[in-house]
Amino acid sequence: MNEERRRRAAALRRVADASSVGLAFPLAIGIGYLWGRFLDDALGTRPWLTWVFSGFGVMAGFLNAFRIAARVGEEEDRNAGGGRN
Repeated sequence: MNEERRRRAAALRRVADASSVGLAFPLAIGIGYLWGRFLDDALGTRPWLTWVFSGFGVMAGFLNAFRIAARVGEEEDRNAGGGRN
């Protein structure tokens, strides 16, 4: 019974990690855009810093998605008995 409970908790944790990509990706892009827009207004460099920081936001979103996918994949392997630990 206890093993089943642990398995369900691990599965729920993996689902929560994977679904967080749906929020983290657009949030990273939005923060990059807003930060670039703020700097453009402050420094008078419009639209260059908005583009640059939006690009940084896209890169941060992809990096976060890859990290979450790797972590979920490692947990799947570990739970299936194919992992190193």
